[in-house]
Amino acid sequence: MTMSEPFYANVITDGTHKDRRNKRNQTPQHTGSDSVKNRSSRAAVVCLVLLCVLLLAAVIVLCVHIYTNNTNYTQERDQLLTKITNLTEERDQLLTNITNPTKDRDELQTKINGLTEDKDQLLTNITSLTEERNELIINNRNLLNERQQLINQLQLLCKEDEWIYYKSSFYYMSNERKSWTESRQDCLKKGADLIIINSSEEQDFVKSNTVKREFWIGVTDSDVEDSWKWVDGSTLTSG
Repeated sequence: MTMSEPFYANVITDGTHKDRRNKRNQTPQHTGSDSVKNRSSRAAVVCLVLLCVLLLAAVIVLCVHIYTNNTNYTQERDQLLTKITNLTEERDQLLTNITNPTKDRDELQTKINGLTEDKDQLLTNITSLTEERNELIINNRNLLNERQQLINQLQLLCKEDEWIYYKSSFYYMSNERKSWTESRQDCLKKGADLIIINSSEEQDFVKSNTVKREFWIGVTDSDVEDSWKWVDGSTLTSG
């Protein structure tokens, strides 16, 4: 019994060493549950990666879509702003076109009103002038009548006193024979002077009233011989 115990121990010891060596030389072996867990973990990781990729792709697509829409919206906004600007300009132009005729109409109306006032004033003036003209015509007619009456009276007086009326002048024809100097003195006493002939008509008038009669006219060379002048001092002219 005593002899066999060490052998047994050795055997056990050797077996233990063998087991240790076998354990070192053997590759680790997993159980079935560990293998399933590992596969599940890898699948989860793969799914997570795919999900991230899909999410990133979705984000990229969404960003591209948003950028595209934003660009389109910006273009549409610019187009709308351009249309609004054009419509505003058209509105302003229409307002200007409406305002200008209104101003022109108002100016024309003002001018028309002014011309109407001027016309009324002119009509008033014409009426006043017409009334004044009518009054002047009446007054002139009355004056002409009075003048003619005075002329008629003067002619009667002139016939009595041997005076002749012609164109606002009175002529005295004396039947006495006197010298030039005496005749002038007689005229001056009567407030007159020897006749001064100013026109051919007056000369014809004097001739017609002195047919076959001699008469003196108011011309003399008493100051300078052969230098004839009228009694009023004016120079005698031929014609």
